[in-house]
Amino acid sequence: MSARNQELELNRRGLLKTGAAAAALGALESQNPRAQAQAEKPQPLPTRKLGKTGVEITILEQGGVRSPDRVIRASFASGVRVFDTAKVYGTEPNFKKWFEQDGSIRKQIFLVTKDMPKEPRQLLTMIDERLKALGTDYIDLFMIHGLGDMHSTDAACNMVKSKELAEVADQIKKSGKARFIGFSSHHKDRAAIIEAAALGGIIDAVMIQFRPWIKKDEPLMKAIDVAYKRGVGLISMKQIAGNFFGDKPRGDILKEVVERVPDLGEKKLSPFQGLLHAIWTDERITAVCTSMKNTDQIRENVDAARRFEPLKQATMEQLRDATIAHGPMLCADCDGRCAQAGGTQAALGDLTRFLTYHEHHGQKGDARRFYRALSNAERDWSGADLAAARDACPNKLDFARLLPMVDEKLA
Repeated sequence: MSARNQELELNRRGLLKTGAAAAALGALESQNPRAQAQAEKPQPLPTRKLGKTGVEITILEQGGVRSPDRVIRASFASGVRVFDTAKVYGTEPNFKKWFEQDGSIRKQIFLVTKDMPKEPRQLLTMIDERLKALGTDYIDLFMIHGLGDMHSTDAACNMVKSKELAEVADQIKKSGKARFIGFSSHHKDRAAIIEAAALGGIIDAVMIQFRPWIKKDEPLMKAIDVAYKRGVGLISMKQIAGNFFGDKPRGDILKEVVERVPDLGEKKLSPFQGLLHAIWTDERITAVCTSMKNTDQIRENVDAARRFEPLKQATMEQLRDATIAHGPMLCADCDGRCAQAGGTQAALGDLTRFLTYHEHHGQKGDARRFYRALSNAERDWSGADLAAARDACPNKLDFARLLPMVDEKLA
């Protein structure tokens, strides 16, 4: 074993021993009434302002997970105060149960939920449905889910700056049913949609796929800059898929990534913790929404939030290279250039995104439904130049490997 690898192994063992010692200490302190009382009042994580709302939210957000409700409670106990859900996730009943069992919780968290209207006026009915499902009388941030998935680019751009949306948003806010209005988007033209929303002045917050190393002159980064300057809150989502960087780890990912990004080893950060630090390094991003599915993931991400320090540019570039080298399944930067280069009408970015939902996000039914909603042309990647598509992809997705999996799992 090399000296570097010996150091990494010692660090790993040291962390394990530290964790075991902390667990043992926690068990002893739990017998102390004063310590137990303090444990019941956990300190929130670091916060940032969500755009023009002026509201401070924790930089780590618990994404919607189809897991026992103890997972969201564990996030809260660890200091997370922003929670994401949606109609299609089927997770709202977990929050309803939680609020019923402890009425104080609702006022302590920033609650986000989403629905999928085709027209703004449908939000008026949808919000009542979401309130009933959640068992609460108000939502902090009510979002249009996946804006662009059921709209053309022009329709989506027009919606976010329309008089109808302005009137609906005003009515919802005045009713007290939602404090703020926003949208999420995975659309290849989301840069145009985000910029239209920023200029329209109606939208309070946007949730977007994001990578911290997108080039500054890319349309998405320019749109994010416009949104930030105009006070639109920005939440990062879909940062990653699967275990660490790829759909399935190949080899010793910890060793491989730390060797490529030595700064992570020095700071005792896992690859995903490094990615979180890279995203938070961009001050325009208020929070990272990630679907933490178990207590191990919660502990890791909470630790990353508490120890956050901005990364150097060189470290971010090394992290980018390590991510691409490991073979990601999801391209958070997708703007359709892969399909254009491949000479196909197939929605390559959407196809791999739906595969990610199926394989890693626990959304098998949704993935198949979204796949079926595509046109035949958008599903048919036969005849595409997949090598050219991969070369054009910002994250170098291996379409020749992934697309047959799409057909197998989703068709």
